[in-house]
Amino acid sequence: MAALKLISHKLCPYVQRAVIALTEKGVPFERIDIDLANKPDWFLKISPLGKVPVLVVTGDDGKEVALFESNVICEYIEETQPGAKLHPQDPLARAQHRAWMEFGSAILGDLWGLETTTDGATFESKRQAVAAKFARVEAALEGGPFFAGESFSLVDAVFAPVFRYFDLFDELTDLAVFADTPKVRAWRAALAQRPSVRSAVSPDYPNLLRAFLVRHNAHMLKLAA
Repeated sequence: MAALKLISHKLCPYVQRAVIALTEKGVPFERIDIDLANKPDWFLKISPLGKVPVLVVTGDDGKEVALFESNVICEYIEETQPGAKLHPQDPLARAQHRAWMEFGSAILGDLWGLETTTDGATFESKRQAVAAKFARVEAALEGGPFFAGESFSLVDAVFAPVFRYFDLFDELTDLAVFADTPKVRAWRAALAQRPSVRSAVSPDYPNLLRAFLVRHNAHMLKLAA
């Protein structure tokens, strides 16, 4: 079986997707955290976009291949590793899941604005965008506890890091993002208890995220004050 190294950053939600998928599959891997503000030369040589995650796969012939982009990495993990299936077998359902994974990425784009903007009007625009997207998610959810019911999937691996942000955000201010989405709230609670989700970040994650907000003089901190 191929040896796997995951190049990571402690705050990156896209890294968490891959960590969760590997953990759900029970696949051993080495995690190497780097400083994205001071990227090592060896990392820039294997990451064309200069982003994490990168999954370095060492084949039986000893050659290393670097895979980049989180959804590509998750798909590779699903296709090559044993363990629980994280995608539906039906092609149409599988395509729907891939579409919702992309939707999760779109939410992360709005969350970046919530984290980094110093302007109140821009912050409110992003807050409304996040709330509107979660209203769409609410309409797509059914019985739970996970996105597709009883089975944990890659969609869950994508959304768990999204929800994790709100563990700190909720301490700072009431964004009212989930006020009218009871199914999303139940999904969030179920994912928070999943061992693979809980172990996807280091214990210092909340402090690192708070420090990130401070560095960006985030408007959210003004609301907390």
